[in-house]
This record gives sequence, structure tokens and C-alpha cells, in this order.
Amino acid sequence: MRNPLNSRRLQQFSVLARTGSFTQTARELHLTQSGISHSMKALEHEAGCRLLDRLGKKVVLTQAGEQLLQHAQKILAELAAAHDSLSALGKWSKGRLRLGANTTACQYLIPPVLREFKESFPEHTINLEPGDTPALVDALLKHRIDLALTLAAAGETQLEFHPLFTDELFFVVSAAHPWARAGRVERADIPRQSYILSSKRSVTFRLIEDYFQREQVVLNTVLEVGSMEATKELVKLGLGVCILAPWITKREIEEGALVALPLGRKKLSRRWGILQRAGRCLTLAEETFIGLCHSACGLLGQP
Repeated sequence: MRNPLNSRRLQQFSVLARTGSFTQTARELHLTQSGISHSMKALEHEAGCRLLDRLGKKVVLTQAGEQLLQHAQKILAELAAAHDSLSALGKWSKGRLRLGANTTACQYLIPPVLREFKESFPEHTINLEPGDTPALVDALLKHRIDLALTLAAAGETQLEFHPLFTDELFFVVSAAHPWARAGRVERADIPRQSYILSSKRSVTFRLIEDYFQREQVVLNTVLEVGSMEATKELVKLGLGVCILAPWITKREIEEGALVALPLGRKKLSRRWGILQRAGRCLTLAEETFIGLCHSACGLLGQP
């Protein structure tokens, strides 16, 4: 056979095989008896062989018909399962949420959002892929994830950005640091410090590097640390200066362990948001996740 069998005819054939009657089949399917008869003739033509024998008013299957019935039942069951699975994706039921987030978002932003998300979508499977913004962009373009909570990626025309908030970066030092005691940063002293920064692959590192290049200031000694918690602990021990947004160090600042000071006269801001592939329609679950992110991030910076 060159052409696939018609699924409607297979359904009618399956009911006819069970009832053995054109009349009963027509009644169950709310069709005419002649319509069922015409469909079965068309099905036999598609199959290229006789599928039914008439014994008086009774209809029985030929050997070919018995073989086709086995396949038809499997096909119809798979079609029903596919329909149920696709229907569930658009309802408050089973589905998946494939996310990506940078390490800061994974630690500080994602947990409270997912806690609320699971209350509305308890049966959804959640996959979370951590990574720096360039890695998340790659994962989006390769369809490994559907949404990424991260910093804005410049020049990516294949992606769409849903802005959440804008924050500002500050020098963060221990309470015992001379800058903390003085309450200000001496520009000439900036190159003499040791700095604890995020990975050189990250958008934040590139923003910091570009900022100080424009200011014609060199950050000489830099230690890369991938964990915000580890960075803060090292700074509290007096092992260096980090450059972070105050919302990340809010607890430590309130406790008096760390102090945040402006980078200079000019501000250094970052844009946070949700990245997705351009033109892709969001599912109900994805729209809900973005809405929860807006609620959770609303107090962290400027929208």
C-alpha cells in the first residue's frame, strides 16, 4: 500500500468487527447504514483485499480482516493516547517545564518561584539547566530548554527577551575593610585591591570589564569563583573585594558583615529577564512561570 489507511474507516471497521452488524454499527456511530457500507468498501479498496464476509445479516472478518483488526486496535489506541497527551499540555495537568538559569538565579530567584509554580501545576515535570548566559543561549537555540532566567543577551535576533528588573552593581567589602571604615572608595586605590569575581565567560564579568576599561581603571588581581555564597564568605574573611548587586548580599549587609559602596560616579546596571526562542507560542505553564517571576522579582530593582 502506498497510502495510509483512513483512521475514521479503521474506527468504523473496529466497531463493525465487534458488533457484526452494519445496523448496530451505524447506530453506535450515529451514521447511516449505507455510509458504513460505503466506508468498508473504500477500506477494502485501500487495503487491496477483502476484509468482510456477509453471512445472512451477520458480518464476519476474513483472515485479512482479522489481521487488520489487530493493527487497527493498536493504531486507534495510540491515536487516543496522543490526543489525551496533547490535551493535557494545555490544561492544569501533566506537562513539562524546561528551564535554564544562571547560577545567581538558580540560588536566589528560582526556588521561591518554583515553589509557587508547583502549587498550580503539581503534576508538571520541571527540568532546570544551570549555566552562564552564553551557555543558556546555546541551549535555547538547540531546543534543550524553552525558557531561561538570566541576563539580557545582546545581538541575539533569534531570541525574545521578557524584561523582569534592572539592578546595579556595587563594590562589596567586609566590615573591617578600610573602604568600609571610610565609607567611600578612593579611585587610586581600586587597582591595588584583589577582586573575587564571577566566571570570565559570564555576562556580568564582561560588563564589569567593559565598565572599568571605560573608566581607565585596571583590576589587577582577579579570582574567579562560580558560587555567590563562596564569594561572600571569602569577602567576609577579608580575602578580596567583590562586585555584586545589593539584593544578593542583603542579609549580610543588614547583619553588618558586608558593606556595599558605589563603583564610581557612573552606575553599572544589568538587565534581568526571561529569554525564549523568538516567535514561539508559550504554554499556559510557561506564561504562569513568567508571571510568578515578575511577582518575585518586582522588589529587587527597577522594572
